[in-house]
Amino acid sequence: MDDIVKQAMTKWPNVPHCYGWLALDARGVWRMRDEAAQQADAPGDKLNNTALVGFINRNYLADERGCWYFQNGPQRVFMNLEATPFIARTDPAQGLVLHTGEALGSLEQAWLLDSGALLVRAGARVAQLDDRDVAQLLRFIELDDQPVRDEALMAWLGGGAGRLVLRWQEHAIEIERLVADEAPRRFGFVRRPDRLAQPQAGQ
Repeated sequence: MDDIVKQAMTKWPNVPHCYGWLALDARGVWRMRDEAAQQADAPGDKLNNTALVGFINRNYLADERGCWYFQNGPQRVFMNLEATPFIARTDPAQGLVLHTGEALGSLEQAWLLDSGALLVRAGARVAQLDDRDVAQLLRFIELDDQPVRDEALMAWLGGGAGRLVLRWQEHAIEIERLVADEAPRRFGFVRRPDRLAQPQAGQ
């Protein structure tokens, strides 16, 4: 967290929280949701300002409820999440990198959602892979020790037999099935903090 943010939190400790104005989409893009976007339940406009995006990335945290927020000075600006709290992308040097710019680290678990999305876990962080990068990782997925074809993968996802494994950076990570709507409960995060009842400062 930036020092200037810590100082503002100390100076103004009781600023009301903000809900619904910011979102993280499934490709790791921060979006500003004005009143029109909120009323239409639309994604909002992409944030392209490099300094602002970096500021959000450095001050992105979660509370005890599993709600993720951007600590903007003394105020918590809670995020609507299209997918998971982190989005990962492939990187030639670091393997997988989070949308915040940090390396994800050594993978420990992986899940294939009924939607076809791929989730991975390293330590306490769970990230959905940017859909534009899924094809790159499919090259490293095996079904019963054989390269998996698209039709075989879809059959497995539909309940077919076999052991699906992601071979990534000298590790063999077994892939489990997961229903997309079960991900927040399983991993302890809230996709829509703006829909929680009675949001109050200090919660």
